[in-house]
Amino acid sequence: MLNEYWGIPAIIGAVFFVLGIALIIWGVREGRNYYDSLINRVDLREFFSKWPLRPEPGALKTGGWISIILSIIIVGIGVLLYLLNK
Repeated sequence: MLNEYWGIPAIIGAVFFVLGIALIIWGVREGRNYYDSLINRVDLREFFSKWPLRPEPGALKTGGWISIILSIIIVGIGVLLYLLNK
């Protein structure tokens, strides 16, 4: 009975994959915007005081990679359930 639900992990894995890609893109854009704003500033107050608060670009990219790895694992579980259902 458990093997009939192989599609659920596949769908959840796909959602995590899309979320991971979105987080990586967001992290790259946030990093680019942050460092471009440093170039245009006369002083580096934003860089030193960390104001305004922004998500750290590295954390967004790391979260994206973790989400992609989880999606691969979850889709693998879905494929395993599909193969066991045959």
